[in-house]
Amino acid sequence: MNASPVSAPPAVDARAPSLWLRFASMVYEVVLLFGVVFIASYALLSAARWTYPLPDAKRWVLQAFLFVVIGAYFAWCWSRGGQTLAMKSWGLKVVDRDGRSLPLGRAALRYVLSWHLFVPSVIVIALFQTHAAIDLAIFFGGFCLMLFTAYLDPQRQLLHDRWLGSRVVRATPR
Repeated sequence: MNASPVSAPPAVDARAPSLWLRFASMVYEVVLLFGVVFIASYALLSAARWTYPLPDAKRWVLQAFLFVVIGAYFAWCWSRGGQTLAMKSWGLKVVDRDGRSLPLGRAALRYVLSWHLFVPSVIVIALFQTHAAIDLAIFFGGFCLMLFTAYLDPQRQLLHDRWLGSRVVRATPR
């Protein structure tokens, strides 16, 4: 009888990917998330028979629902191979210190912690509420500023990965 082999950690390149590569993956991720958000919103609005314009309470429910749906998407992908579709396309992978995919709980925590990239911009926008174009520039500028914190880390990892002990690496084809 053959003994089942112990599964080896996935093949990864220990070099940290460039921030430009990670940014490109994030942009593609936003495009893909458009479909996820569209379908989830349509499902909730149809099931609840809500129509626009939504009152504040229903809008908050929709936003919370989408936060959970997007979080489930990321956590599921990161815990089942370490890659979302965008990360696969750009050859990136989320792994733990040992090079393995994150467990579901840590993947969900990574999603929650990753929102630090947006929090400073959202606070500034909430405090000053200027013109939409200026708010968009503040949002993008704050995101880029938080993204560049990776340069403070010798392995070029973002804060949420440092806090969690995970890292984004280049995936090598097998």
